Amino acid sequence: MLPKYYEFQHSTKLLSGKDALENIPAELHMLEASHPMVLSDHVLHEIGTLSKVCDAVQGDGIQIGALFHEIPADSSSDVVNEIAGTYRSSGCDSLVAVGGGSVLDTAKGVRMLLSQEVHDIMELLGCEILTRGRHIPFVAVPTTSGTGSESTLVAVIRNASNGMKMEFISYYLQPDVTVLDSRMTLTLPPRMTAATGIDTLCHAIEACTCLQKNPLSHAYGTAAIRMVGEYLERAVENGKDKEARLGMANASTMAGAAFSNSMVGMVHAIGHALGGVCHVPHADAMTILLPHCMEYNMELLSEDYGELLLFLGDPEEYAATPKDERGPAMVRKVRELTGRLHGRCGLPLSLRDAKVERESFEAVAKAALSDGAMIVNPKQVGREDVLMVLEKAYE
Repeated sequence: MLPKYYEFQHSTKLLSGKDALENIPAELHMLEASHPMVLSDHVLHEIGTLSKVCDAVQGDGIQIGALFHEIPADSSSDVVNEIAGTYRSSGCDSLVAVGGGSVLDTAKGVRMLLSQEVHDIMELLGCEILTRGRHIPFVAVPTTSGTGSESTLVAVIRNASNGMKMEFISYYLQPDVTVLDSRMTLTLPPRMTAATGIDTLCHAIEACTCLQKNPLSHAYGTAAIRMVGEYLERAVENGKDKEARLGMANASTMAGAAFSNSMVGMVHAIGHALGGVCHVPHADAMTILLPHCMEYNMELLSEDYGELLLFLGDPEEYAATPKDERGPAMVRKVRELTGRLHGRCGLPLSLRDAKVERESFEAVAKAALSDGAMIVNPKQVGREDVLMVLEKAYE
């Protein structure tokens, strides 16, 4: 059904495929930039992934103005503030971020500081309060295929003073350019490939079924689901499969654009709580919770889930399944996929596997019900409902 009103933005230019990295200098020129600051983490620096990007960026009049490769896995407001200071003192005129969600979100935070001409990101707390400000050219080079940060309107940054994760949402957070090159994910281990792939699947499924779904988020989301079905297991089985790697990179970006514009639901609300209370890695939480939350929502979403079976499965399977059985069949399809991934690389299937203690359930439920993602879940969720899902997910 067409919503009465919706908004959608995906303004990022996408470079995807062979030699995509080598086109970064041309993009910087078009953005009137010549001295980028390159951001990354120490792991990518150590294994040589960062050097591939630096080699591609330099030349044709482009000179790296500063390099910061110590962004931690759980980046913070202090890191953002420090990098922005280095950017200013080094005379840089653009940002090139190479990494996963933490690196890309840090770059978004730095861009916020610079564009708004402030010195502490804590001055910018709030949802959609930013004006465009000064344009800081920003190129994102993702090295995982899961968070979708390279195409979202969101940045998550930890408050260094109290450890709480802050969420910034603005239409001005999307990069100018996103570069998808299979060379960036060839060394991603099988388990990380599997976990981030299911994170992508979860983004897409929730984007297609939450209360703010719209025709464009549905188009991006269903395309992402189809690519996960086609490429995820290939990428896990053979990390050097460049087509599979590029397919998953595209799926992540499309799912990110989808959920960024339509939001997610209870899977993410409970998953965020599990991360905050029990320190369960986000992608693992998504893997464990997704089928249980789909079953909880089945009463209202059977038809919507049933439609998605066409994209995760195949046309013959979809056609052979009676309409009223397609929703449950979609959940079985998700379980079969995560089960195979569990067998191949140990992806956790239960909260017990993730070392979560039942004693934490009350705190998780409280945090989940306060999460903004719960607002757009199609079926209302209460404390007892969260506890029930957690119990089912434990075994």
